[in-house]
Amino acid sequence: MSAALQVTAFGLALLSTLFLLLATCTDCWMVNADDSLEVSHKCRGLWRECVTNMQDGVRTCDQYDSILADHPVKIVVTRTLMITADLLAGLALATLVLGLDCIKFLKEDPCVKLKMCYGAGVILCAGSILGLIGSMWYAVDVYVERAMLVSHNIFLGVHYDFGWSCWLGMAGSMGCFVASVLLTCCLY
Repeated sequence: MSAALQVTAFGLALLSTLFLLLATCTDCWMVNADDSLEVSHKCRGLWRECVTNMQDGVRTCDQYDSILADHPVKIVVTRTLMITADLLAGLALATLVLGLDCIKFLKEDPCVKLKMCYGAGVILCAGSILGLIGSMWYAVDVYVERAMLVSHNIFLGVHYDFGWSCWLGMAGSMGCFVASVLLTCCLY
């Protein structure tokens, strides 16, 4: 039972970590259409902003000035939290691989392997919380930005939605959290 639970937690952690990495690297955190005719589709992300012309499919992207330039707080905080979550999830995966029962590393001491799995679960939990905070921070800021435009009657046909990168970050964080629960609560 323990080995099956470890492998299940490892698979979930691996998939969720890939989701977190993909969310951090991609640039579709906030989606808006400039007009009601849906002529263009704009994705804003952590690293650049891309506009896709819906008629001919041409996509152009503008890089942000510099990583050290002044950026909105939501971008800086989300970048920091997501990169930290990615690093913690990667460290947890490396620790978990060494702690799996099916790996021959430290085979003679199962207590140490169990502690490694438990430690990987704790690290994974910390990474998942940071990733969830980063994703939710960005999503709440997008919602507040849209609500401010609507409340001031500056709507002008601009429509904001959460992009697929934001949803991927939330899904990856929740998957890492579930894997950490499996590793910390269910192995004993």
